Amino acid sequence: MPRGTESAPPHTQIEENAQHGRLTVRLEQPVSAADRTGLLSFEGPTGDLVGLAYVPAPADGRPYRLALLLHGAGGSPRHGLDLLLPAADEQRLLLVAPQSTLSTWDVIVDGFGKDVRRIDRLLEEVVNSYPVEYAVVGGFSDGASYALSIGLSNGDLFGAILAFSPGFAAPLVVHGRPRVFVSHGVGDTVLPITACSHRLVPRLEAMGYEVAYDEFDGGHEVPEHVVDHAVDWLRDGTGAPAVPPVP
Repeated sequence: MPRGTESAPPHTQIEENAQHGRLTVRLEQPVSAADRTGLLSFEGPTGDLVGLAYVPAPADGRPYRLALLLHGAGGSPRHGLDLLLPAADEQRLLLVAPQSTLSTWDVIVDGFGKDVRRIDRLLEEVVNSYPVEYAVVGGFSDGASYALSIGLSNGDLFGAILAFSPGFAAPLVVHGRPRVFVSHGVGDTVLPITACSHRLVPRLEAMGYEVAYDEFDGGHEVPEHVVDHAVDWLRDGTGAPAVPPVP
C-alpha cells in the first residue's frame, strides 16, 4: 500500500458529523405517506419558522425528486423556495427551504454545526412523510456557497448541486461524485465573477467533478433563462458542456 494511504486504526478514526458538514438523513420509503400538498410550514420548539416546503399535487404514492434550496445572506425560506418554484409542478420537484439559524449559513460565521443539524431534522421529517427517489441541493449567493459545501460533503445523498452565483466551496470532507451546475453574471459586483466562479469552476473540474457552467450578462441575480437551463440540466442528466472560464 502506498505511503499516506493507510487507514487509521478504528479507535483513532475521526467520526464525521455535523461539525464536518455531514448529514445523517437517507432516502427511504416512508412507512405511511402523507397526502398534504402545496405550501407547508415547519416551526421550531418556540414557534419560530425553521423552513418551508412545497409539495406538488397529487401525493399519490409516486416518488418525488427533492430539492433542498438555500437562501442568500439575510434571506428567508421563501427566497430559497422561489428559485425553483415555477418548475416544481411540471417536474414533480418537492422543494424544501430551511431558514439559516443566523443571518447567513453557519460555515460562513463560525463553522458547520447548527444549520447542518437543522437541515438534517427538516429533511428527515420530509422524507419520512413523502416518497423521494432522488435529491439535489441548490442555492443563491451565500446559499450557493453553502450548497456547494454541503453538497460535496454529502454527494452520497445529493446527486446534483445547483450553485447560482456562488462565492466559494468549503467542504471539510467529500463523499460521492455529484454533478455540479454553476451560473454567474459577468457584472456581479457583490460576488465578482473573476474572484469567485472563474476560480471555483476550474478547481471543481480539476477535482474530477462534472460541471456545467452558465456565464450570463447580468449582475448578482438568477435570471429566468438560467433557471430554465438548470432545470433542463437536471431533467436531462447532462446539461450544456462545461466551458472553463479563464482563471
